[in-house]
Amino acid sequence: MSERWLPSAETAGNRSPSAAIPSTRATGPGSAVLRLVGVEKSYPMAGAKLEVLRGVDLSVPRGTILAILGASGAGKSTLLHIAGGLDRPDAGSVWVEDRDLTSLDEESTAHFRARRLGFVFQFHHLLPEFTALENVMMPALWAGASEATARSRAQESLALAGLTERWQHRPSQLSGGEQQRVAVARAIVNRPDLVLADEPSGNLDRENAERLAALLVTLASDHGQTMVVATHNERLAALASTVLVLDRGTVREALPEEMGRA
Repeated sequence: MSERWLPSAETAGNRSPSAAIPSTRATGPGSAVLRLVGVEKSYPMAGAKLEVLRGVDLSVPRGTILAILGASGAGKSTLLHIAGGLDRPDAGSVWVEDRDLTSLDEESTAHFRARRLGFVFQFHHLLPEFTALENVMMPALWAGASEATARSRAQESLALAGLTERWQHRPSQLSGGEQQRVAVARAIVNRPDLVLADEPSGNLDRENAERLAALLVTLASDHGQTMVVATHNERLAALASTVLVLDRGTVREALPEEMGRA
């Protein structure tokens, strides 16, 4: 491991003490992992304000994939950022399991994200100087796991992503599809309550996009992972448990004809 860069277990533990996030998680089948209640968000624009989200309500049961469709600029990324505590709504509440993220201060929100949320973005954001294994270990180390535990979890996550033979490769030695699967492995290494994915297949060719879609579906169906995915990928949208469209600031169920244009 590159100790010069990676946080030590002691440092990681100090950054995210377990006592900071007491848990009374509901674990029954079908229990809601994510709930948004009356979420509103707007941004100032040319002396006025641009209303992006207008009273969004949604609930995502455990072990399901929610796909969110919508035109570019509709606010899909904003919705995911708010759901993950990366941004705050102007009104409404965001519940992940037992915690209302809108009631937490900035430090507590950061601790919560590190321990109980996973993120996958359109660009993999892997650190080029580290191996795939080291990249996947990092969230576990930041959340306070020992190096041995972080390594074991990272190996397990990479195995789930079909990358057992690529642990010691750096990002430059991996294909684009492999890099994005490493990013998925990194997102699930802490066994989070919820994974939020923003256009995860946006930069992949059809074959790798379908491989990534199959991985996400397997994680949900076989491993009980809960995911919210903003996507234009037709296959992934078609395989999701529920498909919603973000349209003029509100969400609604997708129409059959919209699925073909995902």
